[in-house]
Amino acid sequence: MALIQCQFYSEVLNLSTSMTVILPQQTITQIGMQTKKIADKHQTLYLLHGLSDDDTIWTRRTSIERYVAPLGLAVVMPQVHHSFYTDMVYGNKYWTFLTEELPSIARSFFPLSDAREDNFVAGLSMGGYGAFKWALNCPDQFSAAASLSGAVDIVNRIKHSDNDRVLRLVYGDEEISETEHDLLSLIEKTHINEQKPLLYQCCGTEDFLYEDNIRFKELCEKTKYHLTTDFGPGEHEWGYWDKTIQDVLKWLPLKN
Repeated sequence: MALIQCQFYSEVLNLSTSMTVILPQQTITQIGMQTKKIADKHQTLYLLHGLSDDDTIWTRRTSIERYVAPLGLAVVMPQVHHSFYTDMVYGNKYWTFLTEELPSIARSFFPLSDAREDNFVAGLSMGGYGAFKWALNCPDQFSAAASLSGAVDIVNRIKHSDNDRVLRLVYGDEEISETEHDLLSLIEKTHINEQKPLLYQCCGTEDFLYEDNIRFKELCEKTKYHLTTDFGPGEHEWGYWDKTIQDVLKWLPLKN
């Protein structure tokens, strides 16, 4: 595998930013690494970071590079700061950057497939929210999405975080219920669509976001939205995410 720290300029953000990218590399002499025959255009996982992290965090806290090596899967990890993957009221347009500019730039730099069936998105905590938000709002871009300990009920988070400076910078005083920011509303609106991504959700029972995740799960059950879940012992920490990202990779509908 190749690990690339990529600094580039964003026209949307009007600033230089970064992404960390893992690309498949077929080798026969590399010790301890299994590799797969490389396709002309790689299947791609967009892997999103949490609130306190950046684009390097998945490679620093997990063995994601080793986990994807036998899968022939590219991984793109963008930097979005505290944006909640949103065009911020008091800040930059990270939603537009993420959904429109980033895939185009990444595919111009690297041999990544643009086919829906070859693209997936996942993330943890704030990134779990971002992954589901991206996939549910843009179902033509992804065949599958996964949330690990995700902030999947952002309306409830805001309701119980009246003085949270970060959330105020992102959403201001806007009412976001039943908007593109509200995952529960998106499930109710999109569950009848023929083209919708497969969803995977996991959260530890000791996680402070556990109850939010249960509400999301119950709504998916009510609307018969196809959702795979994994709820078991675990907290909001990297030991849990290092384990569960491996489960996500096994679940992804990858080509053989």
